[in-house]
Amino acid sequence: MKVAPLPYHVMAKPTGAICNLDCAYCFFLSKESLYPGSDFRMSDEVLKNYIKQYVQSQPTPDVTITWQGGEPTLMGLDFFKRATQYADQFKRPKQRVSFAIQTNGVLLDDEWGKFLRKNRYLVGISIDGPAHLHDIYRQDKGGKPTFERVLAGLKILKKYRVEHNILCTVNAANGDHPLEVYRFFRDMLKAEYLQFIPIVDKEDHEAQVTSRSVRPKQWGDFLTTIFDEWIKRDVGRIFIPTFESALANWFGVPAGICVFNETCGSALALEHNGDLYACDHYVDPDFLLGNIAQTLMVDLVNGKKQQLFGQAKKDGLPKYCQECDVRFACHGECPKNRFTKAPSREVGLNYLCEGYKTFFRHIDAPMKFMANELQMQRSPARVMTHFK
Repeated sequence: MKVAPLPYHVMAKPTGAICNLDCAYCFFLSKESLYPGSDFRMSDEVLKNYIKQYVQSQPTPDVTITWQGGEPTLMGLDFFKRATQYADQFKRPKQRVSFAIQTNGVLLDDEWGKFLRKNRYLVGISIDGPAHLHDIYRQDKGGKPTFERVLAGLKILKKYRVEHNILCTVNAANGDHPLEVYRFFRDMLKAEYLQFIPIVDKEDHEAQVTSRSVRPKQWGDFLTTIFDEWIKRDVGRIFIPTFESALANWFGVPAGICVFNETCGSALALEHNGDLYACDHYVDPDFLLGNIAQTLMVDLVNGKKQQLFGQAKKDGLPKYCQECDVRFACHGECPKNRFTKAPSREVGLNYLCEGYKTFFRHIDAPMKFMANELQMQRSPARVMTHFK
């Protein structure tokens, strides 16, 4: 098996776009139309082929297999048990394989809890804040609220001491309540790892967003408000990837989140039938690289088409962005959000630009302090005594 020159990451979607919920802002549910007539269940043949190719082509001793959807738990536990067996069968000597899964949590029960704990899964569970905010957009197929069922799933993870994090989408509804959302996760749910993902929900083929989308200023204010609380008391205790990636860019090393790196292309998506796409946000025929049953995954990842896709993030930046004082921290964020015009009238400005400028300029001084602490081999958490 060929080994990739650099590590790459794949989000595998064993159920495709199929989900047991019907969240109003979900961009992936519509992808069901790509595979008419499909049962949207990854076959054992595809599973085995994927695990073998993925683990054996990674150049690093540590490999993480990540499941997403749709809702991956709809596959049932036996599917994931087989995945574990295949990982053990195909991993190289001294290679360590771990697993992660993103779930809405509503199907988690004691059997799931025991399995996830035994196999040391990292579980991301989707919660958008307290019930009155979460249930606005996160409903089931019958339009019923889901908060209590999601919380029951979280309780299973806590009961079995499964490592987990919270993924919170920031939308028009909860975007005006940053401290309420943050303190709910920190103080009520005792969460230590929080991902905040902005909802940018475009109208079909238009440079317009739906009313559910977070507004640029709202997004910037959301981040800065939480940051100001975090920087005073929670550094080193609560981990927020947006803040961690910002510190990486201030320190001068690659960010931990692909959207804040200069180029992209190393985070791909695998559909249930073995089709490999350039990115989770580009599951579209134009960005289909091929099928891993016909072409080795490592060849698709390192092929010319994917290289051009990754480089386009840097090459496509408008001049307005290239001259921006916080470009080093932002790099234009995700290309999927670059559909507005800059003041220079150039096309390709990120919809969230205003918010990111506010946020990155706001955090400049504490980020410089923490970067210096790292340079001096001291804890960045010292920032909490410096910026009271």
